[in-house]
Amino acid sequence: MPRTVNPRAYGLRREAFLDVAQRLIQTKGYEAMSIQDVLDALQTSRGALYHYFDSKQGLLEGVVERFVDDALGSLAPVLHDACLPAPRKLELAFSGLARWKAGQKDLVLALIPIWQSDANAIVREKVRRLAVSRFVPLLAGIIRQGIDEGVFTASSAEGTAMAINALLQGMQDWALSAFVERQQGLSSFEEVRRIAASLTESLERVLGAELGSLTLMDEPTLRFWYG
Repeated sequence: MPRTVNPRAYGLRREAFLDVAQRLIQTKGYEAMSIQDVLDALQTSRGALYHYFDSKQGLLEGVVERFVDDALGSLAPVLHDACLPAPRKLELAFSGLARWKAGQKDLVLALIPIWQSDANAIVREKVRRLAVSRFVPLLAGIIRQGIDEGVFTASSAEGTAMAINALLQGMQDWALSAFVERQQGLSSFEEVRRIAASLTESLERVLGAELGSLTLMDEPTLRFWYG
């Protein structure tokens, strides 16, 4: 007879592997981290690890996927608040994600060189696809609400959500590069502020929202990462 798997026990054990991998990524770095480091920390076997993850890259994907899911899950109170108008809901969603990332700053900083490495292009593409499957439906819901309220003039909530997601991915790539450049003293805070404002304006135009009506990257957030 096939062995019965306890979903709760399976999930807890998988989380334990991810917890250790995340800690090692933050303290040792992904490139320096080895499968044996993970096994030693949990005092387990390679076979036990492969029951959950097929490789070191699989562990990385698991850490990043959990980060994305937890970040989007933190937005539930905002997304389900029927009293919030769409523009405010969109602003709170973005500020909520910013606060989440700030609270996970050590992990975010550890992921930056991983994200920018050509060797991790497959992981990067998988995360982009994950963002589409998770974030676009949430964004479409806000856009649909804004269309019903008459504050967004986009003709299609789903199509506009896809377009904005592509814009946000470009914004993320810029944000990472800008962070590295600021650390190296290669750009000014004013330049970062100017580009952030232009990206927000682009998003407003895609939504068909009144220009200047949205604040998606406020001053404290910009100062936290680029000040």
